[in-house]
Order: sequence, then structure tokens, then C-alpha cells
Amino acid sequence: NVFLRYESMKQHEQSFNSKILLFGEYSIIQDSMGLTLPYNEFKGKLTYDTAAINEHFVTESNDHLNDFANYLQHLIDTQQLAVVFDIQAFKTDIKKGIYFQSSIPQGFGVGSSGALVAAVYGKYVAHKIDFENAPNKQAILELKAVFAKMESHFHGNSSGVDPLICYLNLPLLIKGKDGIEPVKISLNNEGKGAIFLIDTGIARSTEPLVKYYMQRMEEPTFREFVDKQLKPFANNCIQAFLDGDKETLFAYMKLLSNFQFEHFKPMIPKLFNKMWKRGLDSGEYYLKLCGAGGGGFILGFTKNYELTKKQLKGQNLELLCSI
Repeated sequence: NVFLRYESMKQHEQSFNSKILLFGEYSIIQDSMGLTLPYNEFKGKLTYDTAAINEHFVTESNDHLNDFANYLQHLIDTQQLAVVFDIQAFKTDIKKGIYFQSSIPQGFGVGSSGALVAAVYGKYVAHKIDFENAPNKQAILELKAVFAKMESHFHGNSSGVDPLICYLNLPLLIKGKDGIEPVKISLNNEGKGAIFLIDTGIARSTEPLVKYYMQRMEEPTFREFVDKQLKPFANNCIQAFLDGDKETLFAYMKLLSNFQFEHFKPMIPKLFNKMWKRGLDSGEYYLKLCGAGGGGFILGFTKNYELTKKQLKGQNLELLCSI
């Protein structure tokens, strides 16, 4: 149960976990709830250590940091960054060869840019909000706003949620634009069931998939499907998960999985269509998008993980937690 071990990390280590958006992909754009969790299987940190890293990767990462520093300089010059940021120290460190050493796969929806933003904030911002203490709602919203500005460099537009969870290393419940709070997970993790990841082996870009979704939202019929089906399915999954109610969780997971299979075809890699439908038909497991879809990881929910592993033999499965 890797993402249920969310002990606080030490500030001086400057190592930041990846994240998983468990529920709320796409529907969160229409103000459904969202539930995002730290995932400590992958992490990243700012470092000079090049001993075990490919030289090309180090150079490329350093170049990306230089581009990021120029972007942050623009935010500072135009007074768009509401923090005291030591941009000179950042630029000096870049010249000395600092880079972002990361095991977080890019284009897989687990927060590679979020962890980088969290690391840069943690190292170069004065009077920063300390994640060792449970921050209040106001502090969380302030952090989210700063992170949204910073991460926009990577996505064109950002909610700030990804860096926020990478920085706080806590499960966060999202309720609309300004409703965000840390939550405790009460799901019994001693059952035969599991939540797991399938690695599709396909990197993807979020932007075109979100663009496709926004175009579909202009169709009244599709918008109604989202409002009357997708949003309630996602909200009920989240509530059941937080309540530790497995029966309700799986009932709504089936509905959510079926909705995505019917309406989000471009987001599901073609090679996984048969596997997705097999789970729906058999009821042995249910699959859903992890983030934007189109590749990266797929999330799976099952009441019997050992059986599902046999059914999905040959797939690259990663256990998130037992339930």
C-alpha cells in the first residue's frame, strides 16, 4: 500500500513524491470532486550528483531548468509571483550544473512537472509555507495559487494541484476551484481486493486530450452525460472510498468504468480496449483512466487481486494498495 504511507518528508532531503489522481479526471474541470494521493514509488530531487545518471539526461534537465528560470524571472519582473523567490541563487546553481534527478516518468500523469515545481519552491522561496506542519485552508490556497503560476510554464495552464500534493505529501480532496483539504483514508487494506496500476508503456501529451474533451463539452448531449452521469459517478466513488464502503465503491466504479469506455474512446489506448471490456463483462475488475489517459498508466480496481493478476498475465501491474 505504497500511497497510504504518507509520512512527512524532511525538508533538507528535498525529495518529492509523485502523485496519483485517483478520481476526478476530466469531471473535475466541471467542478466534480477530485481525490489525489501521493505515490512514493516515484520521486525527484534537485541535485548535483551525476555519478549514476546519463550525461545527456543531466544536460537536458539542466537546460530545462534554465528555461524555467527565465520563465520565473518574467513572473518576478511582472510581479505575478506572490512570493520572495531567490532567482539569482537558482540561476547560479543552474550554471554550476544542478539538475532534477527523477524516477518519475514523463507523460504518464503522475506529476513529473509537479514534483519539479515543488522542489524549486522548497529550495529557493524565502518564508515558504512549511509542509512539516499541517497547513490551514488559507495557506493551502495560497500555495496552490503560487504553484499554478509556476507550473503553467510546463502546461500552458495549471490548477496548481499537482505541485501542491507533491509538496504537502498528503491525500487531498478537491471540491471546486477553492475547496481543497487534506483527508484521511479509512479504507481497510487487509482484504483480497486491490487498487493497482497498469503501465501501458505509452507516453502521452495531456494538452490535445483535454482540448478534445473541451470540444466535446460544447455538444449539449455530451455535456448532459457529464453532468448527470460522470460527475455523480466520480463523486460517489470518492465518498465511498473515503467512507471505507467497498460495496458502494465497486458499484460506482463499474458505472464510471463503463462511462469512460463508451464516451472516452480516444483516451483509451486501442490495445487496452479488449481488456477494459473484459473487466466490465466479467465484473472481476474495473479499469479507469489515470489522469488524462491516452497512455501512461491505467488504474484498476478489483475484489480479488490474485485472480486479476492471472487474468491480466503479461501486463505490467503495480499494486497501489490492498482493499
